[in-house]
Amino acid sequence: MSGQRDHSPAVRPGEDVVSAVELSQQLTAVVDAWAEAHRITRADAIRRLLELALAASPPIPAETPSGDPLAIEREAIRQIEEMLDPALPAGERERRIRRLTEGPPEFSKQRVDLPKHRT
Repeated sequence: MSGQRDHSPAVRPGEDVVSAVELSQQLTAVVDAWAEAHRITRADAIRRLLELALAASPPIPAETPSGDPLAIEREAIRQIEEMLDPALPAGERERRIRRLTEGPPEFSKQRVDLPKHRT
């Protein structure tokens, strides 16, 4: 070989991958305290904490919007709809979505992505 290391994990079917991570001394101390409180090893603590964090985080969308402005706007509207109170009347939901995606009317003259109205 030419001295280059292969950094791809050597995984055998049915076996777990061993990963090395760098942690600050402070983070290591916090992880060790958590591990001790749960009577587990540092490696098990890191694995469990990662599992908890990933379970608590929102899922990554299957498709992220491209640079297409309409696709980005549709994704923004979808996310806003998820956050709005479902008990809101439809008109109020639409008003809030419009205000968040288009911005307040007092700034509409400054928007470069909206058509200019003749006065």
